[in-house]
Amino acid sequence: MAEFTKLSALLAGAAFALSGSVAFAQEYTMVISSWAPPTHGINAKMWPKFVEMVEEATDGRVSAELKLGIAPPPAQMDLVQDGAADVSILFNGYQPGRFVASKMIELPGYDGSAEAASVAYWRTYEAFLAEANEYRGVKLIGLSTHGPAQLHSASPVTSIEQISGLKVRIPGGVGGDVGAALGATGIQVPAPKVYETLASKAADGVVMPMESRKGFKLTEVAQNVYEVPGGLYRGAFAFIMNEDFFADLPADLQQELNDKVFGEPFSRELGKIWDEIDAIGRDATLATNGNAINAASAADVAVFSKIAAEVTTKVIGEVNGIGIDAQAAYDMIKAEMAAY
Repeated sequence: MAEFTKLSALLAGAAFALSGSVAFAQEYTMVISSWAPPTHGINAKMWPKFVEMVEEATDGRVSAELKLGIAPPPAQMDLVQDGAADVSILFNGYQPGRFVASKMIELPGYDGSAEAASVAYWRTYEAFLAEANEYRGVKLIGLSTHGPAQLHSASPVTSIEQISGLKVRIPGGVGGDVGAALGATGIQVPAPKVYETLASKAADGVVMPMESRKGFKLTEVAQNVYEVPGGLYRGAFAFIMNEDFFADLPADLQQELNDKVFGEPFSRELGKIWDEIDAIGRDATLATNGNAINAASAADVAVFSKIAAEVTTKVIGEVNGIGIDAQAAYDMIKAEMAAY
């Protein structure tokens, strides 16, 4: 079990140390649980940004420590609910059936950045998706989606027809629906296990966003990218807090965090960072010998558009089934992203 450590000590180069002006005022320390690799953008950029926002909003009275590897990704919801950590990040697709409403933001075909999608996700959650009460037992503090997910493989894939029959690591949620529709044999392993899964040839490829080229070192084990405009899906993330930790904060600090950090402000910053690390992953691919990005042809895009429409109809039916007006939510996401 990893020991507690300040993020400033863990992440070289991450400007995360408490300044002398606020260190003396610190009264409350959150324990953050994270399952991503130490240098991944989640740890190198997202958590530092979160703590920066928290410290600024509370004049340094609230800060945080990071703890890595204390539980696998699917256990984070229960970890926070039980109080073993105060804050964590969820990838909803790791728990099939538990988060149905969030599949609305994962659908292929949305046009826009991760920042636009994350803001649209939060607004649509408040308007429609919250009715599903899928985060009961924890305090939801932010929602985001990574950038468009693409197929990364050791051998080149240059046609959508080549995906059928491949053993592909695909997460749950809409990613799983799309993989099945493409005829891939789905292999479900958490993101931290992707490198070894590919290196051991247990999978032919993975479907992940471009940031994974750098964040999970895919340039070494999946040298080829098959890129579809808008991606094959977008993964949904939730940032959650232990309810008791929040309840124990003074009312003035609760108000500052609710007004200045939690919800749309934090979601927007998360989306910005996903866009930033996607660009870093693309640059790493272009700069690495033996790596290639193969764009889907116009004919392949047309084929995938039909698949995306079928998946969208399926997911809208599922979300309607839990009492959410899924079509209205879908229309709102598209409108918010278009207007962002």
